Amino acid sequence: MTDGGRQMFGGALVCALALAAVTPAAAQKAPAKSPAVPAASAVQKSADVSIGLKRDAALAAALADVSAARIRQTDSVLVSFGTRNTMSDTTSESHGIGAARRYLYRELRAYSRDCSGCLRVEYDPAMIVNARHPQKVTMNVVNVLAWLPGRDTTRVIVMGGHYDSCVCKTNTNDSTSTAPGADDDGSGTSAVLELARVMSKRYPKGLDATIVFALYAAEEQGVLGSAHLAQRLKDAGLTVMAGLTDDIVGNVVAENGKVDSSSVRIYAVDSVPSLSGELARYVWGLGAVYLPKFEVRPTFRLDRLGRGGDHGPFQRAGSPALRFTERLENYKRQHLPTDEFSFVNFGYTANIARLNLATVASLAAAPMPPDSARQVRDTLSGGQDWDLKWPAVQGAVSYEVLVRSTVQPTYVRVIPVQGTSFLLDEELDDAVAAVRSVGADGSRSLTRVFQQPLRRPAGTTTTPPSTH
Repeated sequence: MTDGGRQMFGGALVCALALAAVTPAAAQKAPAKSPAVPAASAVQKSADVSIGLKRDAALAAALADVSAARIRQTDSVLVSFGTRNTMSDTTSESHGIGAARRYLYRELRAYSRDCSGCLRVEYDPAMIVNARHPQKVTMNVVNVLAWLPGRDTTRVIVMGGHYDSCVCKTNTNDSTSTAPGADDDGSGTSAVLELARVMSKRYPKGLDATIVFALYAAEEQGVLGSAHLAQRLKDAGLTVMAGLTDDIVGNVVAENGKVDSSSVRIYAVDSVPSLSGELARYVWGLGAVYLPKFEVRPTFRLDRLGRGGDHGPFQRAGSPALRFTERLENYKRQHLPTDEFSFVNFGYTANIARLNLATVASLAAAPMPPDSARQVRDTLSGGQDWDLKWPAVQGAVSYEVLVRSTVQPTYVRVIPVQGTSFLLDEELDDAVAAVRSVGADGSRSLTRVFQQPLRRPAGTTTTPPSTH
């Protein structure tokens, strides 16, 4: 992370992670002298935001396979179709959205042949009403998907970008005018396609969880393609570990001439039920581990003000969801014929694709996080300690408890734990604690935040046992 990135949150970070000792007991307790999370007045300007995530040599090598030249080539082909509006021509081989989706499908099939059929490539069609059209017409919305099956086919990680384009500033449903969409979202689509190529080459047998590389249609008409996929996965009973999107990931020059090619924004709601905020902290940490010179800038809200993207439907479905997007947007080059190929910086887009790869591969290799985590005040100790409990996770060989104060955006203390309970020497009235699973290979899951059990309303009593 750059110096600017280390100072991004000013006084909101602590300078180091304190690792507590491990004792193999059913309910471990932190050593009496282990350092507590500092109060706000003690918080310093810089910190290790990696939250104990470890570098995997094989994954680090895979990042080097990401090719800016290949991303550039893909985007150039997408732009050549003139427009990719969802309502544009579907029969031509050289113009319109039909040509674009067939091109993407062919590329993914070629990657699958190269890995002996490891990718399952498909069209994902749906007839959906376009509520943004004056006549509320029904459109054939066709996503292009490539599945990389994991050992657990019930868990999926979705990495997507939308391949449709528009001149939305004049008419969202204009299906004939030139709409290059080089940045929005040819850049994201090209990055996801490259990610599918590299991961199918490097992990042809898959990882633990299944990965879906999703190229969406009809984002510009209201995230229709991604909403369809999110519902399809939910109806199939699959657990979505993360719904990630690359949307507008190629511009580095603002309209005022400011340049930033060394940082990326990530957007995620800091939501305990959906784990989206925990996903953002995970991506932030992975960026520090694998791309230390490329600053990851987390913002704990769903998206930019007044905007939306294809991670939104996954957030609304209760899954962890996150958007990757360029640091500097130029609204004069979005939703207009001026969103041209010459304005996209493909070295920058490749770095975002590398961050995508680190995220997707790390999540897919890790066990599930605990499905619940309970914290109860230990009144016998005087009320300062907290009893933490969570259910065992299949595939986890150990766990880690992480702690941060309520004024800190990410965790500053990582405590290894054997077993599924721990007595924490922190005052959680002023802090947040979470737990994550650790696999046999050292992979780490998302963190699950501990919650206080709900209290019974005043005046209620325990229901007596039935006498029937």
